[in-house]
Parts: sequence; structure tokens; C-alpha cells
Amino acid sequence: MTKYSPLTRKMSNEVRISQRKFIAIVIIVVILLIYTLTRSSSCDSKEFTINNNQQQSQSLDNKPIIYAITPTYARPVQKAELTRLSHVFRLVPNLFWVIVEDADETSALVRNLVNRAMLSQRCVLLNAKTPTNFKLSKRDPHWSKPRGVEQRNEALKWIRKKIKHEPGHSIVYFMDDDNSYSTELFEEMSKIERMRVGVWPVGLVGAMKVEKPIVENDKVVGFNSVWRPERPFPIDMAGFAISSDLFEANPSAQFNYEVEKGYQESEILRQVTTREKLQPIASNQILVWHTRTEASKMDNEIKLGKKGLPPSDEGMII
Repeated sequence: MTKYSPLTRKMSNEVRISQRKFIAIVIIVVILLIYTLTRSSSCDSKEFTINNNQQQSQSLDNKPIIYAITPTYARPVQKAELTRLSHVFRLVPNLFWVIVEDADETSALVRNLVNRAMLSQRCVLLNAKTPTNFKLSKRDPHWSKPRGVEQRNEALKWIRKKIKHEPGHSIVYFMDDDNSYSTELFEEMSKIERMRVGVWPVGLVGAMKVEKPIVENDKVVGFNSVWRPERPFPIDMAGFAISSDLFEANPSAQFNYEVEKGYQESEILRQVTTREKLQPIASNQILVWHTRTEASKMDNEIKLGKKGLPPSDEGMII
């Protein structure tokens, strides 16, 4: 049996005490390190959030509101079209949505869609019914009668009242629900100056890859349109936006049923500007496409009705 001297026992105790102290110090250091890193990360996150919010606020303050007018009507693809558009609005904070339904009243479908997209604070729902004699029948080609006239004019009435009480630079854009839009388009659109109309290329329109203004020295000198190039403004509805003060300066400017086919764009533009005053933007880019969704075939849905069976969407959320 080994015997320890008092000195040996004392040294052993001191070693054990030193080990405990060392372990305690290590634990304390690790705890302090974790606390410091966590606090730093939290502060950085909060600082980033605050700075990001401030930057977004400053960015929004420096941009004009874009009033995007969307005429719409009840049809099988309506919800799909508006859902796609709603994603654009969620990504572009200075867009304000003016939805005008071709109906006697606004619908639950559109109201619910706007609420679910969290856009109710940046949207107004209006309705204006197209007169029966101008309503397209199922057999009418889509181009045979003017569309969206009543709805766009209703939206312009609302915007004129709105900008009277909220002065400042804003822009009006006719944003149909069957087109495809890049968010970059609205960055470019925000550059439109007061009392100006901005114009840009549109893809997949006029039986061409692109219709566009011809620009020289930052001036519009013509258009590359092949269909009816003699029009005052041979341009698609998706290819221009108007500074709202032009609607204040021209209070009677609106769309008209009594115009020749394909002249609706020229009808509204001739009342607020001239070719010489057009402001070209994004001249070498295609940021909007006239895609136009194909009408869905409902043959089997009709068969269900004839058999006395419920519609396939019965019980679905509107």
C-alpha cells in the first residue's frame, strides 16, 4: 500500500483544485462567447431589418405611385389571371391596383383574392357593366368590338378624384389581366416625367416578336408596327403609361366606343399628348408580353350539368 506524505497530498489537492478552476474558467468563457455571438447576431439582424425598412421607405418615397388599371370579367381563367398579376403587385411596392369588374357589383372571388394576397391596402375594387350592344358574344372574334371601355373610363373617374386630394407625381397604366409583366417594367415606368407619356417595346403582339417605338437621340421618330401603321399611335395598350397630371389637364380625356378597330390606344393618347412629346424608356428591352391566355374548354363541365351532376368545383373556396 502506497503511503502519501503530507506534501504529496497537498500537491494532489492543489492539482485537483487547479483542474476545477480551469474547467470553470473554460465554461465561463464559452458561455460568454455564445452570449456575445448571439447578441451580436440579433443586433445585426435588427439593424439590417431597420436599415432595410428605411431603405424601402426611402425608395418608395422617391417613386411615383403607379395606378394600374385592370378591367376584368367572370370566366374560368379569371382567378388564374388575377393571381398571376397579384404576385407582381406584391413585389412592386409603388403599384396601386385599380380593378374594375364588368358586372353589376364586385364579386366575392375578386375580393377574396385581393385579401389573400394582402393587397387590400393597395387596391380599390370598382364595377362598371358594358352595355349589352357592345358586349361580345361567344361567336364574336375578340377584336370585333371594343373591350374594357366602360371599365377603364370608370377607373379614370376614380383616379381623377383620388389625385385631387393626394397631389404629387403619379402614373396611370392600363394593365390588362392577360399579359405577362416583368417587375423591371415598373422600375422603368417610374422614370416617366410629369406631363409626359412613356412608351416602350411590347413582345408577342401584332403578329411580331416585338412592336416598339423607333428611337433616335432619345426621341420617338416612328414605330415598327406592320398592322395599320397609319394609326396616330400604332402601339399596344401594354406599351405606354401616362403621367396622371395629363388627366387633370385634360378632364374629358377618356376611351370611346365609337372608334375604329385597333384605335383605342390612339384615341386616349391623342387627347393627352403628341408623338413629339413621347418619352421613350427601356427602348432596347422587352419587359411586357401580350401573351393572352387561351380560353379553357369546358365541354366535360357542360356534360356534368346535362347529367344533373354538380359542377366540378362545387365546395371549393372561391
